[in-house]
Amino acid sequence: MSCGEKTRELLIMHYQTYPKLQIQDIFKYLYQSAFGCEHSVSSLDAVTDNISKEFSNGCREVLPITEQLDSDYCRVHLSCLYSGLSERTLGSLFFLSAKKEINAMPYLIEKLKVARQLVCEKKLPFEIDDFNAEVQKWEADGYRAISHSDVFRETYKPSYRVIAKKYIPFLPLFTELDKRLAKGGVKLAIEGGSASGKTTLSELLCKIYDCTVFHMDDFFLQPEQRTAQRYAQAGGNIDRERFLEEVLLPLSLGETVKYRKFDCSSMTLGEAIEVIPKKLTVIEGAYSMHPQFAMYYDFSVFLDISSQLQKDRILLRNSPQLAKRFFDEWIPLERKYFSEMDIKSQCDMIINNI
Repeated sequence: MSCGEKTRELLIMHYQTYPKLQIQDIFKYLYQSAFGCEHSVSSLDAVTDNISKEFSNGCREVLPITEQLDSDYCRVHLSCLYSGLSERTLGSLFFLSAKKEINAMPYLIEKLKVARQLVCEKKLPFEIDDFNAEVQKWEADGYRAISHSDVFRETYKPSYRVIAKKYIPFLPLFTELDKRLAKGGVKLAIEGGSASGKTTLSELLCKIYDCTVFHMDDFFLQPEQRTAQRYAQAGGNIDRERFLEEVLLPLSLGETVKYRKFDCSSMTLGEAIEVIPKKLTVIEGAYSMHPQFAMYYDFSVFLDISSQLQKDRILLRNSPQLAKRFFDEWIPLERKYFSEMDIKSQCDMIINNI
């Protein structure tokens, strides 16, 4: 589907969802598609406070809670807070989604041309002269950010925030974490194959929750452990013994963690690192949900990825030589582990990254 076809489809869908929308509501939809939410963000505290006030004033339940924009953004309705997502987390996602869009103005103007064509075709409920007049006024005003029309606000009572689309698949996980964190500390395992987004998710969690993160990549086998017998085991290519002793057991006792990272360049263990766990502790990486470890977590998520996307990402991120090692060595070992130990079904949540 071409960009123009997608815009047509989304604008018609928007009209069908909100049949009483006005011309300026079309403008707002296209503006948000082009510029996201950067124009309306000041600070995280202010963002969260505004969400709290708006939600406490009454918010109608909307399903689905997300509404696609014609871009890399979505509208997320505040009714998502009824399911347990915290105001702070939604505010953080909104704040993280705010950025200065480069060359967004040509994008907006092209989308306005598509909207004008739909008006001419009588697929949007406006007279073309009225539409053109409003476009001219908006252009003279520099295509500034625009509010919903009074009719739209009174009829549909819009209450949402514009969030980057890349965060949307993780809303169920954030909701689950917020509900659990409201009751106490949480130890979360992020499992999945190479290039499935485990490290990226853990970095996002740090931005939202200021959590503690441990990486399974720091627990590769030491040279003397790398035997054929060990590699023949499903999940045998990780130093399970050291990870259990240095990380999981102290965590289970609420103690300070002292562990050593494996240095692939020197094939040795580094100096001991001392970590005081925070309320949310994240363990990310393949083999984190080995049956020997699963009992130590409060919640687990599996990031699923298609073979083609995995291949594309690995080729993009690595040299041909290193990519070959992924395909010939490491991915087959991961798949053996996932299959023989049925890891995906052992996780509490699966997030598909197709």
